[in-house]
Amino acid sequence: MVNLSLYAIKAVILLDAEGNRVLSKYYGKDFATTKDQKAFEKGLFDKTKRAQGEIIMYDNQIVLYRSNIDIFFYVVASADENELMISSMLNAFYDAVSTLLRHQLEKRSILDNLDLVVLCLDETVDDGIILETDSNAIVGRVSKPRLDVADIPLSEQSFIQAYQTARERLTNQLLR
Repeated sequence: MVNLSLYAIKAVILLDAEGNRVLSKYYGKDFATTKDQKAFEKGLFDKTKRAQGEIIMYDNQIVLYRSNIDIFFYVVASADENELMISSMLNAFYDAVSTLLRHQLEKRSILDNLDLVVLCLDETVDDGIILETDSNAIVGRVSKPRLDVADIPLSEQSFIQAYQTARERLTNQLLR
């Protein structure tokens, strides 16, 4: 029987180098209690802390993972999900977080910028449905919009910026 559901992701988990939870989001009713979640995370970490792969079957579920310095990124899905789609989601989330944190993917920087990481996760997955697999689109939605140079006071602009702003304002005045 083919699974045609959009609800592909059961959980996204970030654990530190000791297996402690940094961030986790569970979707669905498979892990109803915190006790179940902690037990799953402990077993998952014990199985993957020394492994060099990026995909395993654990507790009859597909788990894709990536690690960096002192942080592990996990994505949990049911056994009949498409591994390539789950891998695309994990890579997009990982790359978006890496870009937002200026390629400093470590526990301290993730905790310092937890708001951006959670927003990044929310833009990638919503209630178990994969929304986006393009890391640049995710970063674009999460990052703060840049101020237009015209909105910066002249005293805080560089000489070139001030010159361009003055030229634009003069041009606009002459065109009126």
